[in-house]
Amino acid sequence: MKLLLALAAQNGWYIFQLNVKSAFFNGVLNKEIYAEQPARFEKQNSTNKVYLLKKALYGLKQARRAWYTRLDNHLLSLGFKRSMNEVTFYVKHVDGHKLIVSVYVDDLLITGDKEQLVEEFKTNIKDKFEMNELGLLTYFLGMEVTQSDQGYFLYKKCFSLKILNNFAMANCKPVSTPMIQGQKLIKEDGAPKTDGKAYRSLVGSLLYLTATRPDILFAVNYLSRFMQNPSQIHFLAAKRVLRYLKGTVGFGMHFVKSSSVNLVGFSDSDWGGSDEGMMSTSGYCFAMGNSVFCWNSKKQSVVAHFTAEAENIAAYVAAKQLIWLRKMLSDLDCNHQNSTVLFCDNTSAIAISKNSVFHDMTKHMKIKFHAIRQFQQEGELELRYCTSEEQLADLFTKPLAKNIFEDLRGRI
Repeated sequence: MKLLLALAAQNGWYIFQLNVKSAFFNGVLNKEIYAEQPARFEKQNSTNKVYLLKKALYGLKQARRAWYTRLDNHLLSLGFKRSMNEVTFYVKHVDGHKLIVSVYVDDLLITGDKEQLVEEFKTNIKDKFEMNELGLLTYFLGMEVTQSDQGYFLYKKCFSLKILNNFAMANCKPVSTPMIQGQKLIKEDGAPKTDGKAYRSLVGSLLYLTATRPDILFAVNYLSRFMQNPSQIHFLAAKRVLRYLKGTVGFGMHFVKSSSVNLVGFSDSDWGGSDEGMMSTSGYCFAMGNSVFCWNSKKQSVVAHFTAEAENIAAYVAAKQLIWLRKMLSDLDCNHQNSTVLFCDNTSAIAISKNSVFHDMTKHMKIKFHAIRQFQQEGELELRYCTSEEQLADLFTKPLAKNIFEDLRGRI
């Protein structure tokens, strides 16, 4: 969805939303499925018989696929082309104009560069299925959306307030960062254990919030490592994130038009940032123009022996996402430069990714981490150096000082 918002904002398109009434009832079954007669509604003199279903019912495991298959067939019959890399995206071209439809179960998001095409599609789809026309996109999957001539603003203010109320933190004192700089947590810290169910509920709620709040992504990812047996120290760290939310409850992501439409990425790592297992943390983000729409923070699966190795692994993880994003943009017929720039703030990692001069240092690394070299040779990406001050992905790898954190947050 965020890719669609970034694309629409860049082109000045509006996004409209339709909702299908009783979507699963529209699915036609291609298998013989039988259902018992409902209690107290049995047909007289036929109580020992069952119904042969022709259409799907809510609760059937085949219902989702049956509904999607029927909708897919209808959209293809209208001349849409389905994305090969994200089967819920459809694109249609008419006389040089573009119409894009995104499907999520019973919700359809429609956008394009010609309002007449949008209106014609809405009329056609409402003739085929019973629909609720919701107008301009304002709320989707718990995310609030504000549309204007300047672009889009994506946020979860209502959900943030709900979390604060649920955990009795509505009147707490705000803090400026979600984690204390240099803070380290371990599983067995000697502190008394806390209510694991409440901790998991809190961290799970915060994870849901990271869809619009990349500024808390690292903190929440870090806290999720202790969900099995949390202590009071872990719970206090989680409550600090709530205190940070208290002061930033209305924050969200802006998607605006910019002079550059190129896809660009940032990749970073924190070498040996975890005291347990000495695992490093990878982080990346991608932007279209000035709109950051994709971000990730995750502990690496292997131990990196030196900083450049950790940076190379982080770049590999980012490169996989980059390849998929390029394919998505290609499916949506959106032009991008021959090579997508992926910024990294470690020159040794860039050297390792381009040639094998560090063979003695890297021969222990898994072959898959050297795939980034092939991506560059094929012209898919270009790993380019940037200074640590310009590295946006630094926000996703470790707790930062207040001034650095606020600077990166503002730029993202």
